[in-house]
Amino acid sequence: MTASNDKRGTEPPTGRRHYAVAAVCGVIVMSMTGLSFAAVPLYRLYCQVTGYQGTTQRTDKGSDVVLDRTVTVFFDANVAAELPWTFVPVQRRLEVKIGENALAFYRATNNSDHAITGTAVFNVTPDVVGLHFNKVQCFCFTEQRLEPGQTMDMAVSFFVDPGLVTDEDTRDVSEMTLSYAFYPASEPQKKLGQAAVGGTGRGG
Repeated sequence: MTASNDKRGTEPPTGRRHYAVAAVCGVIVMSMTGLSFAAVPLYRLYCQVTGYQGTTQRTDKGSDVVLDRTVTVFFDANVAAELPWTFVPVQRRLEVKIGENALAFYRATNNSDHAITGTAVFNVTPDVVGLHFNKVQCFCFTEQRLEPGQTMDMAVSFFVDPGLVTDEDTRDVSEMTLSYAFYPASEPQKKLGQAAVGGTGRGG
């Protein structure tokens, strides 16, 4: 009897084992949850630093250097099916000097009978240009609210960095397209800052 009791005493209780497994699982779940919340901002930071997938750069001031070389910037506009807006570029294209600060406009109209708040996501193509496309001011930095039937012109101030001509991946680029897509304000988190796929690439 004594030997039998001693043998049972060397085994960990079932309840204790279950508690340990639950604790480990809890730690794993919390870690994965934390990583999922961090994934979007980390991805955005990576894209902004590298220009990955055509993510443009953001700056507080224009370029100090303007070159004689020009590039053509086309403008593309898209709108999600669930957002009852009309959204178009006011100008189809601009010829700009590299390093020159330029101003372009997009126009949005709320076609519904109620106020709606939208958020724009964006990119530039070809993708390699993203590292050299700088936005100074943009309507995509904040949510946009339109009242029923309201039309609003929204500006984007930008320049193409002179580094474009010394980068071996972009030095031969002479055309690029800035694309925007508007979504209901709750949707763009899923898009990770990238414009909708399937745009026309030249004015929508």
